[in-house]
Amino acid sequence: MKTLAFLGIAHIHSPFFIKTVLERPEQFIIKSLWDNQPARASIAAEHSGCSTASDYRDILRDDEIDAVIVCSETWLHRELVEGAAAARKQLFVEKPFAISAEDAYAMQRAIDEAGVLFHIGHFMRGYPYNRVLKGWIDDGVLGRITRIRHCNVHHGAIGGWFDPGQGWYDEGWYWMTDMERAGMGGFGDLGAHSLDILMWLMGDVASVTAQMDRLLGKYACDEYGEGLLRFANGAIGTLAAGWVDVLRPLSLLVSGTEGVAYVDDGKFFVKSDNLSGADGGEWTDLPALGPHAFHIFLDALNGEDVPLISAKEAADRSAVMEAFYQAAATNTWVKPNIQ
Repeated sequence: MKTLAFLGIAHIHSPFFIKTVLERPEQFIIKSLWDNQPARASIAAEHSGCSTASDYRDILRDDEIDAVIVCSETWLHRELVEGAAAARKQLFVEKPFAISAEDAYAMQRAIDEAGVLFHIGHFMRGYPYNRVLKGWIDDGVLGRITRIRHCNVHHGAIGGWFDPGQGWYDEGWYWMTDMERAGMGGFGDLGAHSLDILMWLMGDVASVTAQMDRLLGKYACDEYGEGLLRFANGAIGTLAAGWVDVLRPLSLLVSGTEGVAYVDDGKFFVKSDNLSGADGGEWTDLPALGPHAFHIFLDALNGEDVPLISAKEAADRSAVMEAFYQAAATNTWVKPNIQ
């Protein structure tokens, strides 16, 4: 039995994480949670059946607690992660990892020096077509990749998901539209997942540019945007993300000199002479859906050999996302501050 605690429960995904732990009672227990808004902590504690801590340091001093889940506002991540690493607590951090590259690499150093288990909430690597594409790209099945596009959008702004009163708390998830606390808006929130897949498939990013905008004007942050990436290997990538789309029919396109693959409304299509039967129609020879990132972390706590995302990977993605926002603000190309 592993004992867990939450450092912050502000993120929109925190109810899912709490529910997931409660569904594995033979393996895990939530002992305590802390949030910088005590009223919010009390409501979450009622749902999770645990106690609240008035100071997050009380959780870090508790030797019974094996791991912490960080679901606070993004601007608090560095303080909480550095403290948890120093206390030798295993760490799950919900995305986005950090507001800035400076914070991201400071957290990476703390995590790596402490030698604690780490994972982040990027869940798209488990999608069957992403798993297949990773192998094909690494093996050169599609030839040299020239272009790759990833899109991750929903209608959250249109549907008022972030308006006060949504969720468990009076403020709801409104803080996610506050650039001071969240560090980014719709582009960075959903684009974090797209960026993880793009960099997982294609490697390091040399430079980026982007355009972001507000359509509805409901929130004091960007609601949607498009980014352009030049990868170190020469490929060109595009990233679309935001909260103002009603559908996401074309989520992924990979174009290479010896093949093309794309996802249309959840179906995977492939054309390549290097693959028997890949004539441009739907490709159904896919592995099963992999477990969600949070399940992977819980499995790792139980000693299972599972694929974790390193703190360095998380930090690199924060550096690239920071560059996207700098590029949008200056209308220029920006080289990410990769360390």
